[in-house]
Amino acid sequence: MTQSQIEDRARNKAFSQVTQLQLNIRRTKEDIKLRNIGGITVEQLEMILKSEQRELKTWQYISELIEKNI
Repeated sequence: MTQSQIEDRARNKAFSQVTQLQLNIRRTKEDIKLRNIGGITVEQLEMILKSEQRELKTWQYISELIEKNI
């Protein structure tokens, strides 16, 4: 695998993670709003949301580093 291919794969991986987390956050917020909580409490769902938001910030930072490096 060439360096260019590795860079492309890293960029794509980071973009994929950011996009998926954004979708998860949107869905989790909607679940909280509609009280669509299944077998967990609202508090647990809010903890999941906070975790997803932290993870998003991390992947956005990783993505930024990849773009600056390439």
